[in-house]
Amino acid sequence: MSIITLTTDFGLRDHFVGALKGKLISDFPECRIVDISHHVDPFNIYEASYLLNAAWTSFPPGTVHLIGVDAEFHKGNRHIAMQWNGHYFIGADNGILSLLSSKILPEKLFEITIHDRFPPETADLDVLAKVATHLARGGVLNVIGRETAGLKEVTELKPVVAADRSSIKGYVIYVDHFGNAVVNITRKMFQELVTGRSYTVAAGKNTVNVIFRRFADILNEGRLSLKDSEGRMVAVFNEAGYLEIATYRSNPHLVGSANTLLGLRFQSEVRINFGK
Repeated sequence: MSIITLTTDFGLRDHFVGALKGKLISDFPECRIVDISHHVDPFNIYEASYLLNAAWTSFPPGTVHLIGVDAEFHKGNRHIAMQWNGHYFIGADNGILSLLSSKILPEKLFEITIHDRFPPETADLDVLAKVATHLARGGVLNVIGRETAGLKEVTELKPVVAADRSSIKGYVIYVDHFGNAVVNITRKMFQELVTGRSYTVAAGKNTVNVIFRRFADILNEGRLSLKDSEGRMVAVFNEAGYLEIATYRSNPHLVGSANTLLGLRFQSEVRINFGK
C-alpha cells in the first residue's frame, strides 16, 4: 500500500487540490491519497508544520508526505526530500521541515535537482508531485537530487526559557476549528521545567493554575459543575503534545472561543510562570 498525504494552503474553493490529485493518480494510479489539510493560512509555515506534526505518526512507515505551502522554487527556497523516522517528506526548505524534525537528524536529506528535466511551464508543485510518486513506488532518493546537509531554521517564534528557569514563553501557532489556540510549548518542555513546582498559565490577562490531561478532567476533578465550567478558560496538553488554550464547551459561532473571547490569535504570547 502506497500512501501520499497532502498538506497545502490551497483551500478547496479553487481547482488546485483536485488538479494535484489528478496528476498524482495519473502518474501512479495505485497510490492512496490522504488529505491532512488544505486550509493552512497562506504561507504560514508554523501552522503547516504543526498540522503535519500532529498527523504524520498516524500513518505507516513508507508514507510520503507532500507539502504545498510556500513551495515556490527559487534561489532562496530550494526543494527538499527528507527521509525521517521511516517516512518521506517533500517540500520547500522554508523552515517547515526543520520545525518538524526539531533538530533530530533525518536518515537522508536530498536537494531536489530535476527541475531542468521538465518543460519551462511546469508548475513547481508538479515537480514535487513527480518526486512523491517516485518515492511512493519505492524509488530511491539519489535519482531525484543530491545529498545535502542541514535545513533552513526559523527562530522568530521559538519558545524562550527564562535564564533562571522561572518561566517559559511560547506563541500561538495555530487556531483550530473550535477556536482553541495551540501554543508551541510542548509537554516535554513543561515537564523538564516544572519539577514539582506550582505554576500559572497566563494568556493575556487570563490565568489558570492547572493544565489538564484532557478537557473532561475539568469536571472529573469535581471543582465545578458542567454549567459553571462552560465558557471558562482551560489549558490542556493535546494529543500532539502541545499546550492548547480553550474556553470549555463554548460554541465559537454562538458564544465565542479562546480566539475571540481571550483574544488569542497567531503569534499571541502565552507564558507559564513557575513557583519557587
